[in-house]
Amino acid sequence: MLAKPKEPRIALPKGWQGCVRSAVLHAIALAHYAIVYARAWAADSINARVRLSAENDQLQEECALLREELRVKDTRIAQIAPQRRPHYGPHERMAILELRAARGWSLKQTADTFLVTPATIAAWVKRIDDQGANPAGSKYSFSFPMVIFQ
Repeated sequence: MLAKPKEPRIALPKGWQGCVRSAVLHAIALAHYAIVYARAWAADSINARVRLSAENDQLQEECALLREELRVKDTRIAQIAPQRRPHYGPHERMAILELRAARGWSLKQTADTFLVTPATIAAWVKRIDDQGANPAGSKYSFSFPMVIFQ
């Protein structure tokens, strides 16, 4: 069996990791500038297909950036023990249940997305089913109509 040749040891300058991080940020900023410039050209095009393509590309990038923002926020919240996480207020709970209905999510999918347990989502749904959208004497008051999909 042949011996594996030793890889040459290259001395890296001190602080090279910081330089790489800085270079990555500058490369991203430069790429953003190039994309904005290209989109501006496409947005002013006489060809409708080129304009639509530029708009589609911009919307896809916006979705990708929003997903990354959510990933960062979710990672931060996930580091907090579930018992110590801030609770969702009544309007946020309703918005979560509306998103669940609009997306057709299961209890588990909804719970995983919003970093709660499926039992919590089920309790919110049960509370809505039992009390209705604006029950008399309830401490939670919703000023918008509610539609329940099951």
